[in-house]
Amino acid sequence: MKDGAAGIRYPWDTPPAEGEAISVADGVLWMRLPLPMALDHVNVYALDDGDSWTVIDTGFDSKKTRAIWQKLLHGPLAGKPVARVIVTHHHPDHIGLAGWFQTEFGASLWTTRTAWLFARMLQLDEQALPRQETLDFYKSCGMDEDIFNQRASERPFNFADVVAPMPLGFKRIKQDDVIEIGGRMWDVHMGNGHAPEHATFWSRDDNLVLSGDQILPSISSNIGVYATEPEADPVADWLEACERLATYARDDQLILGGHKLPFTGVPLRMKQLIENHHGALNRLRDYLEHPQTAAECFLPLFKRQIDGGAYGLALVEALAHLNHLYHIGEISRTTREDGAYLWQRTN
Repeated sequence: MKDGAAGIRYPWDTPPAEGEAISVADGVLWMRLPLPMALDHVNVYALDDGDSWTVIDTGFDSKKTRAIWQKLLHGPLAGKPVARVIVTHHHPDHIGLAGWFQTEFGASLWTTRTAWLFARMLQLDEQALPRQETLDFYKSCGMDEDIFNQRASERPFNFADVVAPMPLGFKRIKQDDVIEIGGRMWDVHMGNGHAPEHATFWSRDDNLVLSGDQILPSISSNIGVYATEPEADPVADWLEACERLATYARDDQLILGGHKLPFTGVPLRMKQLIENHHGALNRLRDYLEHPQTAAECFLPLFKRQIDGGAYGLALVEALAHLNHLYHIGEISRTTREDGAYLWQRTN
């Protein structure tokens, strides 16, 4: 299957069924786990190390996901042990069951230092109600009043709800490492923007790339700013990473990402990922002739208004793009009486 506009090809039209796997290369299995959200799945992979498997990413921790993994372990993985779990980045759909594999199966966890620290910190930081800093952050974004009042009164999303307890101990992955997985040697290159110190793996021996959420087809990874680091500029991090990773891209490479379908044509996709954000920044800059809050910037960024379950992700992505324009001096920021930031073009 081919995306005619992009020249991107999808060797498989449909994903593996629940509890099943598709062989995408010698000793490499592609599996899919469900997620209870608009993006309703995450891709995970198992690579054959001979007497054991290495699993790449894990899905949420839930009874359903554990049951699917048990089916996979006894089915496509044929009862051979999982000795190692490699996690591309700290988001819960990728690291959610890493601790379970460590505790229940004795697997070792390999990931980046930032991913491990973030995930373990967030897993331990359980909250019944949002902290005041988070509420102040929402106000600074100009969050819709009804959504703000609802969020202020209910239990927020907690890592602990979908991430299994993580024991002490992991093996660090870092930039320029060369790691053997599934009978291949892989170069490690770090992405950023969607998640800090996001590991990607580029095979030296064939055309495979394990890209996590750093390189996806047809959708752009969420790039957000949060109360933990409200002045962050992840858009700059994202653009730098995309431009750097593009230098390793070849048309024949099969990209095994965290969502959607495996694809080839990554040089074109990297160009798209860069141009998409430059286009969004240009539209946003033009829109800010008059002062606007982050919540008022959905239309120029996403070309549509957004509500419902996607509202929170849209809000933090809007702030990310505003922060970038602010840091490069193209817009100014003032504070409204209610605490919301107002952003406006400087010339």
